[in-house]
Amino acid sequence: MKCCAVIPVFNHEHAVGAVVAALRTHGLPVLMVDDGSRPSCAAVLDTLVADDPQGVRLVRRAENGGKGAAVADGLRAALAAGFTHALQIDADGQHDTADVPRFLAAAQAEPRHAIIGCPLYDESVPRGRLYGRYATHVWVWINTLSLRITDSMCGFRVYPLEAVVRELDRARIGRRMDFDVEVLVRLDWAGVPIRNLPTRVRYPEDGVSHFRPLADNLAISWMHTRLFFGMLLRAPRLIARHFLGAA
Repeated sequence: MKCCAVIPVFNHEHAVGAVVAALRTHGLPVLMVDDGSRPSCAAVLDTLVADDPQGVRLVRRAENGGKGAAVADGLRAALAAGFTHALQIDADGQHDTADVPRFLAAAQAEPRHAIIGCPLYDESVPRGRLYGRYATHVWVWINTLSLRITDSMCGFRVYPLEAVVRELDRARIGRRMDFDVEVLVRLDWAGVPIRNLPTRVRYPEDGVSHFRPLADNLAISWMHTRLFFGMLLRAPRLIARHFLGAA
């Protein structure tokens, strides 16, 4: 297994440096994707690469396309660079990098699996965000006809790169906040095994969130609708796999 970290970045200049430093202490090469950040953030990213050119790489998008677009570009670049797996992690510091060794060990033990984070929140989590996640959880369970994906919204996960890039090439997956959910559903449809691992998540007081309540909730609702009809087309195969043990 050859793994790197992929970090989508959009104006996170105050937090991304600490995330990169923590990942490098675990020996992970880092691939940052600048999703059209402002000049002050772009300068920070350039400095991170200059300070560690062997361990930190940068993919730069000409304009902001959304978290999903940035992650997709990073995953494709990681595969092209010869990596077999990629650990996706947010740039804002909400994910606990102390859990990186557990996620890498799980991927090493089960290299065909997608290893996905199941959040353990502290008191910093906004209650509206916490409760709102359950609507998506239910739709994911419906659209996969299973409970295999415990939490599809956590952006801390390890992908087997060939499998995920195959899905990126096969379907137009959501390019903003809908990406994390849709890519896991499509991986499940494709027969990629899922392993859920608990991980601590916190919301920093000075954290930068780019979630757009109206636009992103509408996009997520439309995504669930599309996936539901996709599930209906795949229902016989999903039922055979999940309930009858067929391949």
